[in-house]
Order: sequence, then C-alpha cells, then structure tokens
Amino acid sequence: MYSLARSLLFQLDPERAHGLGLQAIEATYRSGLNPLLATRPKAMPVKAMGLTFENPVGLAAGMDKNGAYIDALAALGFGFIEIGTVTPKAQIGNPRPRMFRLPKQQAIINRLGFNNEGVDALLRNVERARYRGVLGINIGKNATTPNERAADDYLHCLERVYPAASYVVVNISSPNTTGLRDLQQEDALRRLIGTLRERQELLAGKHGSRKPLLVKIAPDLFDFEIDAIAEVFERAQIDGVIATNTTVDRSQVSGQVHANEAGGLSGKPLYAHSTYLLRRLRARLPTSIPIIGVGGISSGADAAGKIAAGATVIQFYTGLIYQGPALIRECVEAIRRRREAPSSTG
Repeated sequence: MYSLARSLLFQLDPERAHGLGLQAIEATYRSGLNPLLATRPKAMPVKAMGLTFENPVGLAAGMDKNGAYIDALAALGFGFIEIGTVTPKAQIGNPRPRMFRLPKQQAIINRLGFNNEGVDALLRNVERARYRGVLGINIGKNATTPNERAADDYLHCLERVYPAASYVVVNISSPNTTGLRDLQQEDALRRLIGTLRERQELLAGKHGSRKPLLVKIAPDLFDFEIDAIAEVFERAQIDGVIATNTTVDRSQVSGQVHANEAGGLSGKPLYAHSTYLLRRLRARLPTSIPIIGVGGISSGADAAGKIAAGATVIQFYTGLIYQGPALIRECVEAIRRRREAPSSTG
C-alpha cells in the first residue's frame, strides 16, 4: 500500500506531498486501517535520561513541526515521537520552492527555515493528543532574532513547552536559519547551555519534575570542534545529545539534479558522515550522557550500526519517506537481534 502511495506522492511537489502524506496517515489512523500501513513492532523498552522508551526507534523532528499528527504517527509503531522545531512566534520560513528530492540517492534537500505556527499553537495540539508515550519537543529561535538575543527565544520556548514535554531539544544546528550554527562555537555554546541549564533546574523545582534537556548538533564539524563541544556538554552536565542534523556537504551527491540547491541534505548519503561524528562524540562523552543517533537510516542494518557506534536510541525522518512505515519494525527487530546476539568476547 505504501509503495503505491509513494509513487503518487512523488508526482507532486515535495512540500505539498509532505502535507498530503501526513493527512493520509491521519485518515488511516482515524479509520482504523493502520495495519495496512505497518505492523507494530513488539515492545522493546529502553531506559535513558529517566525515561522509558517503548522501543528504541523514534521519529525525528521536522516531520510534524506543529504537533498536529502526534497520535497518528505514534500509531505507526514509533517508540517515541519528537515534534518541532518550534519557535516563539509563528513564521513562514524561507521562500518556496524549498524542498527537493534526490530519489536515486534516497535523499532530500530542504531549506524550510523553521516554518511553524508558533509555540502556543503547538501546545494546543499537544493538549488535544491522546498519546502518552515519550514526547520530545524541539525548540529554536525566530529568524528575526539576532544571535545576541537567541537565549531569550530558547528560554521562552523552554518555559512554555516544559510541562508538556518528556524531553526538550535545543536546535542550534539547522543550516536554514542564517547564523544559527554559530551558536555551536565553544564560547557561544557554553553561555547558551549554561543559561538554559539554570532555567531547567528552576523549572524542575517549579513543576516538581525534571525534564531532560538535549542539544542537537550538526554533522559538519571538524574533530577539534566535536571535542570542544563534548567538553562543554560534560561540564554543563547536559542530559543528552542528538547527533546529527542535516548536512551542507554535497560530496556524496555531486553532479545530481538539485545537488546544488541550498539547504540541509538528509537521507542515505548522510549516514557515514553522521555516524562518524556519533562515534567520535561517544568516545569523548561520559556514559552518563546518552546520544540519540540520527542521519541516513534507511534499513535495519543502518539502525543497528548507529547503536554499535554508541547511540542509545535512534530516530529517522527521510527514511520514512522513502521506505515507508515498515522501516520502523525493521529497525526495531535489527536492534533486537543485535542486543540478543551472543557476545564475541564471552
């Protein structure tokens, strides 16, 4: 069924197809026809950051920016859902066209630019949802907010989403908001994370519950930058890291149609690069800081590879577009087999 739907959707503009695809998933969920799309995997609980994930395969941010389809997406079998990126105020994002498919490479380039309806609209959608599993909310800054005041936007979103989120993700790694990635530079990162960690502890006392704070980083970092970021995270005692966002590197798709479009590249070509960063980051962070592995997952073997590289759980988004909901169960089962395999050192 998904193969047929994909062939039809791929005849449309990618952004329009994205919206129609979400509406179709919602309609399938409401009509009780989910089994036609995917078979839910058997439970495989994973504990991390004080949370229990139903299984180690989650939906990455970007698919459901406004949290309007939480129940329908969760019903596909994801072990956790992440929504956003959301900003304090609604914004339309960058001019269209701003999404481009590279089908032969199973990739997408997007320069959406945090298009969303604003944090208050997202929270209304979360309140209506029935889903009670692990829900991450990914927060960003408005494009019109200068970096010197970026902390104000992140603090506003953190305070607003804190009661509704299972965990909160600070997105400083999208390539589609001018200057955003500058916040990953060591001094700027230390100041921002320090400010957010202080507010996190105040919110924990206010609400009587401590919600994990994570940071999502870019794959386009030199080794010395990865090492510096790891040191900042360790000193700040951040709760977790998401590695990685999309890449601006085009070496894996050079010469292909749309390869020179501006924006972040996601999908299969990102896998090796993002997994290298994940592995290096894992080696430099204490085991108390878990990593969510994202980037280029298009098969169960890819998911197991992320776990082998040091991820505690994984996420995907572009893989869902190309492979369909069956990829969720495939990834869960691949990770299960890896977990149950006899140790080679035993």
